[in-house]
Amino acid sequence: MQQVVVPQFLDVEDKIFGPITVRQFLELMVSGIIEVIMYRLLDFPAFVIAGLILLGITIVVAFARINGQPFHLFMLNFVQTLRNPKLKVWRKMYLATRPEKETEPITTGLAALSRKPLTASKISEIALVIDTGGIYKGENGF
Repeated sequence: MQQVVVPQFLDVEDKIFGPITVRQFLELMVSGIIEVIMYRLLDFPAFVIAGLILLGITIVVAFARINGQPFHLFMLNFVQTLRNPKLKVWRKMYLATRPEKETEPITTGLAALSRKPLTASKISEIALVIDTGGIYKGENGF
């Protein structure tokens, strides 16, 4: 049987200069190029203000980690959560009507459903339908 080397530590990025990874190095290089372009195009006070803002954003994006994940992945997950939240909230809408008598309770828009009480045999029959994955249909054919 042929042995295969299984890679470990897949989530650890390759480091090129001490603690700096390839991704961080590229982000810093792109930021440096943008800084040089801004130096050529803007007057000095505007360059200093814009350069400090860009430097701060670059350092945060390159080096910050939130909950053990890089900042850019955190921001990507944050935006996806804002666009499509996983938590589904059910907002129960009450269509309350005025009670005609003071003793009559306020009902929802759905009329009060009359249900027959479940017996032990009915519960065991429902359990059998669930356990068989719907193969057993029950006496009433559910």
